[in-house]
Amino acid sequence: MKVRLSLVAALVAMSGTASAQGTVTLYGVLDEGINYTSNVGGHRQVEMASGFPHGSRWGLKGTEDLGGGVKALFQLENGFDVDTGRAFQGGLLFGRQAYIGLSDQALGSITLGRQYDAVVDFLAQTSVGGTWGGYAFAHPYDNDNLINTFRVNNTVKYTSPALGGFKVGGTYSFSDDTNFAKNRQFSFGAQYKAGSILVSTGYLQADNPSSTSYGAINNSGDQNLLGSKLRIFGAGVIYEAGVVDVGFTYSNTNVNDPQSSGYVGPIVPPTGTLSSLRFQNFEVNGKYKFTSAFWLGAMYTYTRGRFDSTAGKQHPVYHSFGMMADYAFSKRTDIYIQTIYQRVGGDSTGSVLDVAYVPGAANVSSNGNQLLIRAAIRHFF
Repeated sequence: MKVRLSLVAALVAMSGTASAQGTVTLYGVLDEGINYTSNVGGHRQVEMASGFPHGSRWGLKGTEDLGGGVKALFQLENGFDVDTGRAFQGGLLFGRQAYIGLSDQALGSITLGRQYDAVVDFLAQTSVGGTWGGYAFAHPYDNDNLINTFRVNNTVKYTSPALGGFKVGGTYSFSDDTNFAKNRQFSFGAQYKAGSILVSTGYLQADNPSSTSYGAINNSGDQNLLGSKLRIFGAGVIYEAGVVDVGFTYSNTNVNDPQSSGYVGPIVPPTGTLSSLRFQNFEVNGKYKFTSAFWLGAMYTYTRGRFDSTAGKQHPVYHSFGMMADYAFSKRTDIYIQTIYQRVGGDSTGSVLDVAYVPGAANVSSNGNQLLIRAAIRHFF
């Protein structure tokens, strides 16, 4: 009997030691539904589409306890299309994230690899696109990258621990080119969380983004706004008052020598040469929780553009309205309905920016209006 008890105690001790040394977790999301779009090149369209509030994915993440409050950590995450099984993010094996690093309870963490920038890590938390709404609720052409149109390769990231509610972080992405400024990126962000309020800010600069296939921003699966320099900054706030959440996000995007958008293609003025493109986004959002299983959210974004060319300046204007209702069958499975409408007005630029495009639609509208409705099911594992 004593021998048996000793053996059981030894096995329990070994199990506890192994658990303390390291863990590996397999996780994922499946998000699949049906979309209706009112105008795709002048025609209505109904299609099956994958991954809107949450991009469909599977991943592995783990830690190893190195002692003294220090841990090794890693994460590998693949994005994929449930419709066809193909990989998203340009077909990369781990296109969403792939990194390794160290963390310290007192000093924070340093990670290396393909990761999110600081604008995504901090500012996106105050927007609908970066939280519960996802893809289709992005600001026009995801000009501020709050829905992760691009990740950043070759990246060193630092994230501090939360100290008195404050948290900071930053990234630097190497170009891996003999010209170190050719397709590099750097960003930083900060947030303050106290009770029911969260305040966040972020800044990003990318020099010659997507100009090479091996630099900070890939030129196939990640390309968004292509130009000689991309700068994004902004700030936002979320207030959670019991069953009601309300928020506001401001972001400002500047592109020097713009050439194209990963969503709508080349941006070509009818005359002259396009020298710069700017978007200012003002978003208000709210969510009401009727029960623990059912909630309804809404947002409105006003976007003012500035289209600078040698022929003059134009100011297109974008109005984006969105609503989402979600019902959870369990902690892992829910169904939802999204409705997003965009209207384009203001000055005519004579380019593709004059027609509406809701991110996630199959293509641009033939005019300044586009409506997308989605009904879907989602499962977390």
